[in-house]
Amino acid sequence: MKIEILGSNCKKCKKLEEVVRKVIEDNNIEAEVEKVTDMKIIVEYGVMSIPALVIDGKVRSTGKVLKEKQVLDFIQG
Repeated sequence: MKIEILGSNCKKCKKLEEVVRKVIEDNNIEAEVEKVTDMKIIVEYGVMSIPALVIDGKVRSTGKVLKEKQVLDFIQG
């Protein structure tokens, strides 16, 4: 599984990355987490507001910091 956090180095982007990494660690999920800050790549995904969560190439959330349960739900399903 590949998880990408799209965004700059803003406070919300960093927080979403923290939440994602915690969920993966706490639930023993095998996943590669990548922080994407290249605006060209972010625009290619069609994302207009950051942070955004992308799982296996699909945009799951944009413009907000998700709760742990929300991230887990997206990963599981």
